[in-house]
Amino acid sequence: MTNIAVTTWSLEQTAPTDLLPAAAPEGDVRIVRAEVPSPEFSRFLYASVGGDIRWTDRLGWSHARWREHLERPGVETWVAHDRGTPAGYVELTPGDDGVVEIEYFGLIPAFRGRRIGGHLLSCGTARAWDLAERWPGLATTKRVWLHTCSKDGEYAMDNYQRRGFRLFDTKVEEEADVATPGPWPGAFPS
Repeated sequence: MTNIAVTTWSLEQTAPTDLLPAAAPEGDVRIVRAEVPSPEFSRFLYASVGGDIRWTDRLGWSHARWREHLERPGVETWVAHDRGTPAGYVELTPGDDGVVEIEYFGLIPAFRGRRIGGHLLSCGTARAWDLAERWPGLATTKRVWLHTCSKDGEYAMDNYQRRGFRLFDTKVEEEADVATPGPWPGAFPS
């Protein structure tokens, strides 16, 4: 198996006023919280959004592991719908001392390039900043962060920076060059 160099950039906001919201796209696009933890739905979103950009770290998770993660206090999944169809999602994961990670964010390929991503990121980031209001016992959010890498979409970094995220770390590491998994086995040619 061959290796590839992957650059990972970590970005952050340190105040709610850092958020620079995108305009809402035209049409019937809605952002809704998936309030019932559903391993099946979350795995569908993960595989459908990340299948063409080599998201593989959660593909081996069991149903129980998905449920355990989704039932942690403060973990939220916000889903963009275009005319009722899931188009993408943002997953928020709280850490210690008021730090919230946008652990996953992205759109299903058919919905990219339609101005939904900036709107979804804006809404998801705003929900990270007010997370403690929905989860008694969580610390007030003091920092929201995320990471992107050279395997992600070509407009990912630009979208994050346009929403007010600032770069705070860059790492380059060798990773195994894995096949694109697709949303189901064999969905994309090798």
